[in-house]
This record gives sequence, C-alpha cells and structure tokens, in this order.
Amino acid sequence: MATFLHWIGRTAFERRWLVLLFWVIVLAVVGATAAQTTSSSTSSITLPGTEAQRANDLLSKKFPAADAGGATARVVLRAPRGEEITSTGNRASVATTLKNLAASSSRVGAVSNPFRGGTVSKDGATAYTTVTYRTAAAELTDRDHERFDDALNEGRKTGLTVEASGNAVATEEEGTPAEAIGFALAAVILLITLGSLIAAGLPLLTALIGVGISLAAITALGSVFDLNSSTSLASMLGIAVGIDYALFIVSRYRSERAAGHDAREAAGRANATAGSAVVFAGLTVMIALVGLAVVNLPVLTAMGVTAAGAVAVVVLVAITLVPAMLAFGPERVRGRSRDRAEGGERREAKAQFGRRWAAAVVRRPVRVLVPAVAALIVVALPVTGLELGLPDDGSKPPSTTQRKAYDMLARSFGEGFNGPLTVVVTDEAMATAHEAAAIMGSKIRDLDDVAVASPAVFNTSGDTALITVIPDSAPSDDATKNLVTDIRSLATTTESSIGARSMVTGSTALNIDVSDKFSAALMPYLLVVVGLAFLVLILVFRSLLVPLKAALGFLLSVLASLGAVVAVFQWGWLKDLFGVEQAGPIMSLMPILTVGIVFGLAMDYQVFLVTRIREAFVHGADPRQAVVTGFEHSAKVVTAAALIMICVFAGFMSSTDSVIAALGLGLAIAVALDAFIVRMTIVPAVLALLGRRAWSLPVRIDRVLPNVDIEGERLTKSPAAGARPEPAPGSMGR
Repeated sequence: MATFLHWIGRTAFERRWLVLLFWVIVLAVVGATAAQTTSSSTSSITLPGTEAQRANDLLSKKFPAADAGGATARVVLRAPRGEEITSTGNRASVATTLKNLAASSSRVGAVSNPFRGGTVSKDGATAYTTVTYRTAAAELTDRDHERFDDALNEGRKTGLTVEASGNAVATEEEGTPAEAIGFALAAVILLITLGSLIAAGLPLLTALIGVGISLAAITALGSVFDLNSSTSLASMLGIAVGIDYALFIVSRYRSERAAGHDAREAAGRANATAGSAVVFAGLTVMIALVGLAVVNLPVLTAMGVTAAGAVAVVVLVAITLVPAMLAFGPERVRGRSRDRAEGGERREAKAQFGRRWAAAVVRRPVRVLVPAVAALIVVALPVTGLELGLPDDGSKPPSTTQRKAYDMLARSFGEGFNGPLTVVVTDEAMATAHEAAAIMGSKIRDLDDVAVASPAVFNTSGDTALITVIPDSAPSDDATKNLVTDIRSLATTTESSIGARSMVTGSTALNIDVSDKFSAALMPYLLVVVGLAFLVLILVFRSLLVPLKAALGFLLSVLASLGAVVAVFQWGWLKDLFGVEQAGPIMSLMPILTVGIVFGLAMDYQVFLVTRIREAFVHGADPRQAVVTGFEHSAKVVTAAALIMICVFAGFMSSTDSVIAALGLGLAIAVALDAFIVRMTIVPAVLALLGRRAWSLPVRIDRVLPNVDIEGERLTKSPAAGARPEPAPGSMGR
C-alpha cells in the first residue's frame, strides 16, 4: 500500500493543477446538484421489529384518514391571570388568533375550534387548537414559518399567552454555527503547531473542500434517501478527521524535507507513510460507522452511512489533494524551519516535550498506570445510572415555545396529557374485536396511574379499535413505564383467552421499545467493534498484546465519556458551565453511536502513535527506548490533532439540538481521555511493562498474516528516489 500511495503522492505533486481542477469540478457539480434538490425526507423515527412500530404500521393501514402525513401544530392559549379563556373578550381574542393561523399559509388545511371541540381545561383558563397542514413538515417554507410566528405574536398582543408545539413549528436558529467555532479554534492550533500560515491553512482548506463535497452529496441524495437528519454528524466528523488527516501528511512532509529529500520525493514519502496510516484509520472509522446498520434502526443507519461517506471523501482528498497543494508552496509549507539547519535547534526544542514525557512514564510505569486507570474508572461510574429516552418537547430548553407549550398543557390538563398511550385492538372477526376492545377498555380503567381511558373507536370495517389512555404521570416517569408494561401484560392475557391482538404505542411505549432495542444491540455491537479492532491491529502491528491493550483502552475511553455525558446532560452536574439548559434522559441512540465513533477515533491515535514506536523497535531500539523515540517524533502532532478534534466536537455543544450537543460533549471528552490519558499515558506505561513481549507474535500466525506495510518499510529499505535536489515547482515556493 505504501508503494502505491508513494506513486499517488508524487503524481499529484507533479500534476497539481490537474488534481486541483478535478476536485473543484467535483465540488461544483455536486454543489449545483444539491442546490436544485428539493428535500422530501422526514425526521420521523421508525423502530422496525418493535411492538410500538407494528402498532403504528397497523394504524396507517386500518385508519388511513388519520395518517394523512400532513404537518401539525398544537397552539396553546391561556387567559391572563385571574381570567377565563371562555370570557367574551378572550373568546374574541382566540377567534382572531384562529383566523390569523388559518390565513398564515395556503397549505393550512384546518384549524380546530377549542370551544366546539372541548379542548378547554377544567379551570377554564387554558385551551388549545390543532393546526393541520395539507403538506409534510419538510415542505413548509421559511415564509410559512414566519407567518405562523406572526400569528402567534398577534395573539400575544391581545393579552393571551400563546405558545406552540408540533412538527410544523420551526426550530430556533443557532447563534453561531458549530462548524465555524470548530474551524476558528482549529486554525489557531494549527498556526501554533506548524508556525506557518500556509501550512496551517492547507489542512483547513482541504478539509473544507472534503466536507463541502460530502454535505452537498448528502443534500443531493436526500430526495431519494431519508438523510435530512444526518448532516450534523457527517459535518462534525468530516471537519475533525479532515483537518487531522491533512495535518499528519503535512507534518510528515516537513519531516521528510528536514531529512534531506527534495519536495516531490518528500510529498511521495509523506503520502506513503502518513498517508497509509490515514487510509487505515479512515477505513477503521468507516467500518465502525457502517456497522451501526446492525442495530436495524433506519435513522441510525442513515447517520452512520452518511458520516462514513464523509470520512471516505476526506480520506481521498487527503491522499490526493494535499500532495497537490504542497506543490504550490513546497518551501513556504515548511515555515521558519527552512531557515534552520536540518535537525537544528527549533526541531530539537519541539521534540523535547514528547521525549521527556515518554521517558518519565517508562521510568515509573506502575506509578503512572494505576492512577490513570483509576481516574478513568471514576469518571465512568455515572454510566451505571444511564437512562435512555427519545427527545420530546419536554426535553427542549425552557426558553423555546415548544417547551412552554408542553409545560402549559401539563399544568392545565395533567402531566400525562403530553404522553398519551394508544391501545390498538384488532381481529379479523368483527365480534371478537368488539368483545376484546370492551374487555381491554374496562380493565385498563382499573389499572393504577390511569387518568382517562377513552371509549373504543372503531374503523369503518369494524375490525380494529383505538383506545386512548391518558396517564396520571408524566411521559418519562417510571409510573408511566410501568403502566405500559401492565397494559401489555393485559393484552397478552386477553389474546390468549379471546384471540384478538392488542398492542400499545405512543411516546412512552416507543421509549421503552427503543431502549430495549438498543440495550439488546449494544453489547453485540461492542463485541463486534472490539473484536474488529483486535483483529485489524494484529495485522498492522503483528502483535497480540498491543491490540489487546488498545481494545481495553478503547473500552475505558468510551465508558468514561458516557459517564461524563450522564453526569452533565442527565444529572445536570456543571450544566451551566457547559451551557445545558435542560437535564434529562440521554437520547437512546447516543451510547451506541458514541461507541462506533470513539472506536474509530481511538484507532486513529493508536495507529499514528504506535506505528512510530514499532518503527523504532524494528530498527533496533530496545522496547523502552522505542517508546521514547516514537513519542519524540509523534507526540506533538498527535497532541495537536487531538486538540483540533476536541475543539471541533466541543463547538457542537452550542447546538440547540440536545442530541448533537450531548454527542459533541461525549466525543470531545472521549478524544481528550483517549488521546491524553490512554494513548499518551497508559500506552507507554503498558509497553514499558511488557517489554519485548509486546511485539511478539506466534510463528504460525506470523506466517499467514499478509504484510500491509503501513509504515513504508519497503521505501525505507529502497534507495531514496529523490535524494538529489531539484527545482521546486511554482513560484510560490521560491
């Protein structure tokens, strides 16, 4: 692989204009296609194989009129304090508000009247209306949302408190894009690390091109596949790994130039060595992300596939466009270091920290290893209290209109009003369906925590009935979850005695089903991921103990990061420091998504750091000296790469989407723990304790393993192809 990438690097360097033109054309074509694409995807979450999803599918079939697919908004109106919404003046204000809502868009199909529909609270202070649209939420325009907000504001001017929830209500815009925050911080780190504007700008430029192509492709494919909720993860990972991968290649190029190679050969060798590591690391990340499909959750599969696609694009950009861009400024990329003697004082000073740190660790490995592992275990402890759930309006920040509407409904109509349960009773025999519905309705009313159980409503054919159950408790309360379990037990008993099938759906039922689904899938997926890491690292490092150590370190990193997420986003610890407005259960897909992403990122640092250590060992250094030498050459770049990823991920904590914000915090903490505690502390300590045993491999396994040559050993053994100086292309580098 190194030989092939060496050829690609040299070729891209020589034909820099052609390579640059190719990527610009790709960006333009994909961008133009995306600009002409109209998204028709939805943000609904489906859970194949669960009872709640089967109930929803049955409802779509048996009650097609109730599944029109149009957007809806629930507008809550409350009278001024001490007044009733039914008073003459407030009735007039409500009528005006309803009229404005109906006129807010030509897509509005109906606006219910709360006084005729009986949607007024018992105390007479609050009412709500349902606005139904003839089109899906994704097809509503900015103008529709603006006029809807104007109608709400006009209602507020009359003295009423007016708030709204539902998929027709626009999400509040974020102040500063997370991508911009990450880019700005990454630029500062790159400038400090590389000491050159040209060198610092190159990774940013190539990452921007790669992410731009990726996001445009996702948008263009959004009309065919449901990808509208997948861009944040693709953007987050694309920026982080795109900058890091380019940084590794640029840094290696500077090292090769300092070693005496001419610009073209240095670009080829950098692509052969660092580029090989980039390809391997990228493939590892992609495998982990695509592997999320085993959970069989469409939204998670879409997020994993699109993020994997973004990583694939930035890998291709890194190994082709980065060498080409180096050709435009082969000397300026070196920065002030080109004015120093090769291997001079500046490079020596920069290598001091990595060498001293590694030397200190290998001198006292046990004293370093024990507290490092203990610290990770302590941080991971909160994960034992992890609570999973699906986000609803109750989990939104208190400042949003959706959260205000949610709270108003809970206070006026009961805590369970925001999480009604739907019981579906069906049987091909009409008489059996009616008998079962009557039994289910009667017994449900006798259960604890039931506020209201509506009479059964049958479809036109009379073989399927709906029973709406309003719990006394809130959707996230354990009492509501217990009620779902009780109803399902009752359904099993009724089916065995009568034959009619009953199923429960609704937000709480969905939460229970999705939690069970992820709980069942997490351990198998974790075993697959760790097993994959073990097997692939055996191939790369030709060792059994090094992959085992890497897998255990990954487990510590991911558990510690999830523990931190639970402490901040679920328990509310330090929530003001991290800008968390509302603590609550963690999004159900968060843990398994974190496992997949952290696995890929952890393998990045494992490869970039340990390959340098193994290279020193293979060339004759004793095990402890190999650790010190490896850190001397790679600690600075790995540190910079980790800081860049941390900044990019932390920037997404400002997102108004609680899932993305929690994921940003989890990944930022995971990278910090994995890079600085696991890879920079635990790894050298363990390697020092293992000694030569770390690099041993049974003879039988060694014989059958192919040599992937990720470190470019064949190039090192071959004569330097470009030792003689040659003119640098382009006037920029002169």
